[in-house]
Amino acid sequence: MAPRDYQSEKEKCIKFLQEFYTDNEFGKKHFKYVDQLVQVAHREQVALYIDLDDIAEEDPELVDSICDNTCRYVNLFADAVQDLLPQHKEKEVVSKDALDVYIEHRLMMEQRTRDPNEVHDARNQYPAELLRRFEVYFKHSSTMKPKVVRDVKADSIGKLVTVRGIVTRVTEVKPMMVVATYTCDQCGAETYQPIQSPTFMPLIMCPSRECQTNKSGGRLYLQSRGSKFIKFQEIKIQEHSDQVPVGNIPRSLTVYSRGENTRLAQPGDHVSITGIFLPLLKAGFRQVVQGLLSETYLEAHKISQMNKTDEDELGTQELSEEELRQITEDDFYEKLAASIAPEIYGHEDVKKVLLLLLVGGVNQSPKGMKIRGNINICLMGDPGVAKSQLLCYIDRLAPRSQYTTGRGSSGVGLTAAVMKDTVTGEMILEGGALVLADQGICCIDEFDKMMDTDRTAIHEVMEQQTISIAKAGIMTTLNARCSILAAANPAYGRYNPKKTIEQNIQLPAALLSRFDLLWLIQDKPDRENDLRLAQHITYVHQHCKQPPSQFKPLDMKLMRRYITLCKKKEPVIPESLSDYITAAYVEMRKESRVNKDTTFTSARTLLSILRISIALARLRLVDTVEKEDVNEAMRLMEMSKDSLCGNRDQTTRSRRPADMIFATIREMVPGGAGRTVKYSEAEQRCVSKGFTPAQVENALEEYEELNVWQVNQARTKITFV
Repeated sequence: MAPRDYQSEKEKCIKFLQEFYTDNEFGKKHFKYVDQLVQVAHREQVALYIDLDDIAEEDPELVDSICDNTCRYVNLFADAVQDLLPQHKEKEVVSKDALDVYIEHRLMMEQRTRDPNEVHDARNQYPAELLRRFEVYFKHSSTMKPKVVRDVKADSIGKLVTVRGIVTRVTEVKPMMVVATYTCDQCGAETYQPIQSPTFMPLIMCPSRECQTNKSGGRLYLQSRGSKFIKFQEIKIQEHSDQVPVGNIPRSLTVYSRGENTRLAQPGDHVSITGIFLPLLKAGFRQVVQGLLSETYLEAHKISQMNKTDEDELGTQELSEEELRQITEDDFYEKLAASIAPEIYGHEDVKKVLLLLLVGGVNQSPKGMKIRGNINICLMGDPGVAKSQLLCYIDRLAPRSQYTTGRGSSGVGLTAAVMKDTVTGEMILEGGALVLADQGICCIDEFDKMMDTDRTAIHEVMEQQTISIAKAGIMTTLNARCSILAAANPAYGRYNPKKTIEQNIQLPAALLSRFDLLWLIQDKPDRENDLRLAQHITYVHQHCKQPPSQFKPLDMKLMRRYITLCKKKEPVIPESLSDYITAAYVEMRKESRVNKDTTFTSARTLLSILRISIALARLRLVDTVEKEDVNEAMRLMEMSKDSLCGNRDQTTRSRRPADMIFATIREMVPGGAGRTVKYSEAEQRCVSKGFTPAQVENALEEYEELNVWQVNQARTKITFV
């Protein structure tokens, strides 16, 4: 292969920057990069992103060269931009920083003192890095396929690659030296040292002509004012869990972002990063310790946020009128609720509540006080009622969420752990699941199986929305403004109707009162319902989609965008409704005082009603809460309470053996004139239903005293009165 002429390549770069244009809507030529160059020349823009799709239109071969040897082409484009800047400067830049003044002063001094014909040492001339006030980055072409962290191997070294993953750690932004400037204590000459690697060996002896000829051995001292620093941040990304092969653990990759690419990602974000895959060169003692192995990293060029489930970037575009009309037609509340996990049969009210959880209330902070707007929900239910499926669906649907299970997470894993930073060696905090789900939803499955010590970590998050930490000399308060969606089984695995609610739930009252809604889902046998459920499940199993219903469920992307739109609204509760809400709350307190055996009703219940009614108003995209919203909030509260205590009354009433024996005997009465039943037959029928003869005897005596029937002396007949 013939050696490449990089001078001609640079000419190509200059030509592309000057001549590339697109047609705008008026049919005029729009010189995309020329406009950017003008902004860079006026110091209004720092990062210049060059889209490889644009280069592919002009010169496809150049794109291949850039992808194969990116570092060289970054420098070529930077040189090209540096050459073009003076032509595009239309006005003088007024605001000057320290480095400008410094360079201007040095150039002025040099012109006065130096002989014009004298040749400078390369190290005494200004390096290009010092004079550049811009950064050149490449944006990957649309034809480039994103890689998994696992597939970035040795053949990608030095090339432009795009990687997808989840951000697990982000260090703070620190200044990083790019050009070191030294002054000599003997001759006063200045020396510049461009730095390419993470470590560097400082220069000690002065290389200037004067010191060399006089052999004065001038010492060099580092000047911070004259050196150039840029922002530097290290990001750790981990591959998605669905890309991990069987039996492996997720791989991670270190990403170095500099300049304008810093502060673009937060822990927990799903990102796509385009960058150059490079080996990490270490020098001196570090190299000896490391031996023959070499570390690798990705030099970030473009960091973009991704959607969780789909392969596209985060949708920020507004909903069109057509889409809004499609959503806000008749009974849209039911339609939106049914679009949540449509493969799961039934649970209409639970889905409505989950929809309100996604929308949430409004956070208020009047003068230092904090009133949370997030809605917390606990789904308690028998095994096999699709609790975990609902949680997983919400985890996929929410733009920002974390999913954890009770046994699999410790208190530290939920809040924050103290770690040692690999780069600086100092102690840092690493956020747990609740911190990563900030401004989102944290789904906790198997909530009842958590250790009590770990569960106490959640108390503060659920009401104050913060996590206070005092560990390893770090005193701080972290934000954890997340809604908590918990799923739990009752204490005995299944709900036991013979026991009280407290015995069944066995969660502390302090925790239960923090849940806005505690929903009990029971699995009751019912022929009609079971038949429909079985048909639904078999259909889903065969066709991998929900059975056809009266309306088509909305897709996830549309739901996500609509929920984002809802969250922008901040409805208020009008004066006229406050009396109605307070009266309703007082009534609820009165009821809970009468029925001893119900869930705990406190002032938090009132706040729950307010939050849910605000969420309902948000869902309708209005600015004031109406009476219907409050009524629906009250209905949902009542439904969740009914789910807890509705079943017990009927079961306990029909459980008395005497009542059941009476019902059995009454069924045996013939339809004709005679209202007598043979004693032996009645006893036999009752024993076959599982009652003891003693119970039958007691029931007969009890009902005889009530004068319902009479038994003759010989104990052969039972006659109804």
